[in-house]
Amino acid sequence: MQTITLTPTQIRGLKLAKDGDLFPQDAKKWTHLNATVTYAKTDRFKERPRKVKFLTTATLEELKEFGFLRSLNPDSTDQENGHGITMAGKIWLLKNI
Repeated sequence: MQTITLTPTQIRGLKLAKDGDLFPQDAKKWTHLNATVTYAKTDRFKERPRKVKFLTTATLEELKEFGFLRSLNPDSTDQENGHGITMAGKIWLLKNI
C-alpha cells in the first residue's frame, strides 16, 4: 500500500473540507457556503477577527486526484458545484494528523 504525503497547504484544505462542504467564491477560492469573518469565542470585546479560511482551485484539484474530495453533484460537468470530503480523506486525516 502506497503512503500519500500531502503538503501543509493540502492538509489545511482537507481539514477545511472536513468542517463542511466547499463552494466556489471569487478569485478561484473555495470555502464554506456563506462564510463570514468571525470572532474568537473567548474575545469578549470582538477585537480580533478570524479570517475566512479558504483553499485555491489548484489545491482542490490536487485533493480530488488523490480521491480525498468529491463533487456533491457528480452528474454535472460544471466545476462550480460544491465539493465534500470522502471517507478516504477522513481516514487519511485520522491516520496522519
